[in-house]
Amino acid sequence: MDVNGGRGLAEFELLARQLIQRWKEDPNATYQSWFLWDERIKNFRSIRRGLAQVVAEIEAGRFGVAYRGSSLETVVHSVAEQRQIFKGADHAFLWKPKLRIPDIYENPANQRAFGRLLDHCACCDTAEEIIAGIHTIDRLNIKGLGPAVANLLYFLHPTLVPPFNTAIVNGYNKLTGGKVKLGSWQHFLAMRSGVLDLNERFRDLLSNDLGAIGGLLFDIGSGRYPVPPRDEEDQSVGSWAARLEQARAEAQTLNKALQKQGESDRTHSEIQAWLRDIGRALGYDIWIASNDRGRLHDGVRLGDGCLESLPASISTSIGADAIRLIDVLWLERGGDRVAAAFEVEHSTSIYSGIVRMLDLALSGSELHATAGLFLVAPDARESEVRAQLARPAFSRIADLEIAYLPYGELERHREAISRFGSGLKAIKAISRALP
Repeated sequence: MDVNGGRGLAEFELLARQLIQRWKEDPNATYQSWFLWDERIKNFRSIRRGLAQVVAEIEAGRFGVAYRGSSLETVVHSVAEQRQIFKGADHAFLWKPKLRIPDIYENPANQRAFGRLLDHCACCDTAEEIIAGIHTIDRLNIKGLGPAVANLLYFLHPTLVPPFNTAIVNGYNKLTGGKVKLGSWQHFLAMRSGVLDLNERFRDLLSNDLGAIGGLLFDIGSGRYPVPPRDEEDQSVGSWAARLEQARAEAQTLNKALQKQGESDRTHSEIQAWLRDIGRALGYDIWIASNDRGRLHDGVRLGDGCLESLPASISTSIGADAIRLIDVLWLERGGDRVAAAFEVEHSTSIYSGIVRMLDLALSGSELHATAGLFLVAPDARESEVRAQLARPAFSRIADLEIAYLPYGELERHREAISRFGSGLKAIKAISRALP
């Protein structure tokens, strides 16, 4: 960390610790609103699987010559929906016809090199191997394909590759006094080294997952949090502390979008509770997503009274890690057969939910391993859901017979289904076939 002027390193680090602690306590900062967000973890596997599909299509010569409608667009769109820190992540991959960048759509050799980078980084285990892969792609000088790719690599190796965008670079430069520039892999690698150093220095306040420090740098670079003064002439500590308090106050009153997202999370839990209670009334054993079991709805944990573990035939199957994250499963009482699976997609991309459905459907010997697969979403999202499922990346969905279950229909009929229903007949009656 660069220290300019008269303020000592020890004093600067003390102030930086104060900054990080205040940032972590702010419910509207990225640490609590994104890094600790359950959906962030749930999306890792689906994004990794999406990148594997991109690689497979490139190797088979089936990727095509356009970003729109490609498997890459699907997975990058899922990354871009990872709340504010990745907003705009798709801009770097959008085809810019006048500049003919990024040059991975019309140039087959560059496309294959991009695929090899993703495949190499997915298969390697060490930082040295990742850096070697970056150096290889950098030597090719592929026009328009720069360190924005690090946002994909982060989801492959979150402890080795930090996220990268304009705000993160600005935050890093402000905090360290560095001069990192956008668009250069060499500058990215230099910043990565500095980020690792920062993370090690403040490890007790941050995480091995570089998303935490990435979020800190994002909030600093976005202008939401002021950096401590490095120089006696820069500003007084008292002035900086006052600005820090002002930032917290502004976040509480101005960040309406994040407050709305919090309401979305509560609605997600509410729908899970409805499905849990209906399933119980119909005589099924219930599984709640492993990372949602402790969430409260009406003061009760979602996982109370539900299965503590999945049957061995499921927990040891291919894709078990993803299946555990499906929002709600109904299983035959005392058995190991999944009768129905529900993914609640309130405001996030449907991509992760679809991938978890695929993992469940393909975990057994037959494709139709379950009697019912349901995407549960607001009534207004039906057209969006259908448009997403029309993408080539979801071509196998037609084989799964996934149904769309609107919130409105579920709310109107849930009490009647619980009292008079049997099996899946009523749930199927209020659902709509997809795609």
